[in-house]
Amino acid sequence: MGGPSLVELIAGADERGLAASGLACLDRCVPLLGGGDEVLRPLWGSLAEGRAWDAALAEVRVKLGGADILEDSSADEALTLAYRMLGAAPSTRSATELREWADACSVAALQIHRLLDTAPDGPTRGSPLGARRQGRTEGMSPLVAAELRRQTRILELLANQGAGAGALRQALEVSIEGRRVLRAVVSRRERGSRV
Repeated sequence: MGGPSLVELIAGADERGLAASGLACLDRCVPLLGGGDEVLRPLWGSLAEGRAWDAALAEVRVKLGGADILEDSSADEALTLAYRMLGAAPSTRSATELREWADACSVAALQIHRLLDTAPDGPTRGSPLGARRQGRTEGMSPLVAAELRRQTRILELLANQGAGAGALRQALEVSIEGRRVLRAVVSRRERGSRV
């Protein structure tokens, strides 16, 4: 992969870009949370229109719930990771907290895609997900590779165009595509578990 790695893009992103990056990771994982396609709209609206992030976050948390899942040690790992992303979202939009959240969301989203991918994720030296995010992508499974590309694309869009409404709209479009893919994967997995 040419250009900056995912880790470098997160390190260089501004506050709004970090919020959008973390939110996009969460958005793609909404199918696991049982939420509809519009459930995160208040948070996207908060970024696009400068409305209160904390109020939007509280509204989304009420809609999606999840406290019981986080307390259940036997809960599905992918589902737990998705709820942790939501639970860890900072209520104030400070660059320091958002960078930590965006970084954690990046790792969690990649891990969720790895858990749900039926193709194996090839070995790499060191921490597999850490290596992926640093740009070592050989032998990567298709679902994980696509998620890595989406995360990188969103951060590049926001870095090149700023975090104005146009860039945010494009970031959301990239995320919607990923959400559709994950929804199909989750649906197949549920059908398989019923057989």
